[in-house]
Amino acid sequence: MQILILGGTAFLSAATARRALERGHRVTCLARGTTDRPPGGAEWVKADRDTGPAAYQEVGGRSDQHWDAVIDVAMQPIQVQQALDALADRAGHWTFVSTLSVYADESVPGQDESADLHPALAADRFTEMDDYGPAKVACENAVRTALGERAHICRAGLIGGPGDRSDRVGYWPARFARDPQDQVLVPEVADDVQLIDVDDLADWLVDAAERGLSGTFNATGEPRPLPTVLDAAARVAGHRGERVAVDPQFLLDHKVGYWAGADSLPLWVPAEYRGFGNRSIAAAQRNGLRLRPLEETFARALDYERTLDAGRERRAGLSPDTEQRVLAAWLAR
Repeated sequence: MQILILGGTAFLSAATARRALERGHRVTCLARGTTDRPPGGAEWVKADRDTGPAAYQEVGGRSDQHWDAVIDVAMQPIQVQQALDALADRAGHWTFVSTLSVYADESVPGQDESADLHPALAADRFTEMDDYGPAKVACENAVRTALGERAHICRAGLIGGPGDRSDRVGYWPARFARDPQDQVLVPEVADDVQLIDVDDLADWLVDAAERGLSGTFNATGEPRPLPTVLDAAARVAGHRGERVAVDPQFLLDHKVGYWAGADSLPLWVPAEYRGFGNRSIAAAQRNGLRLRPLEETFARALDYERTLDAGRERRAGLSPDTEQRVLAAWLAR
């Protein structure tokens, strides 16, 4: 197949390019390449989508150009619409990587793809993360309108593995591995968490392109209680120390944040978001989504963490100083 990836240099889009190449497909990546290059073997069309329609001239400017599949991971509605304007009529199949953040209600576990969505963003760009979900809804709508039965909407969840610079999944095995005898601060919650290995998701995207899969699918991991997820991370890291479970309100009172950001506890979400980590993936699994063991994803995440600067300022997770300060306060309360 002739596959065009709008991206191809970072994390999921790069993994997708690699998996497609490994299967013998001809892959072209349209990307700026400001942080990395596409995988070896892919053709690189260097272009900046923020420049507007001209960015697609090389991949869509000739009347005889045809792509068996296009895969897009964009967030901004204007980028998605401009890509569709340039390429929809010359694409056999189109995958848009959306997000589980499109759903309006995060309080009810087990909801499937029929659940209510946020209203679509009216603007062609978003600048505040509160508008991320609505922006992706707008992108989904544009893809369906342009492609119809040739469209695959993949609503991805939390992704882990090599290349993940969000620090969310990697924090836990890296923290458990830092000192196998240490006390480790964890949130005292048992809500479900879902995460998927980047290569499992990439395989699913290539499968969809090969089979011409159409429709909308939640594509993430099996829901598991957070303590079970942390058990897996601890086993991979060889951690034998105590895990100190701290009351959520105490954590908030001591300026520990949810999910991501400086001095946060990754994978922890507010109680009213208990549906966030428990979305039905039954439809995707019926259509071939395959998931590796959680321990394998954590092992790959830990290997990747060890290639990075351990003393860097993390995008998610507690600094050692903050963890010790909060632990000491909790134990002395």
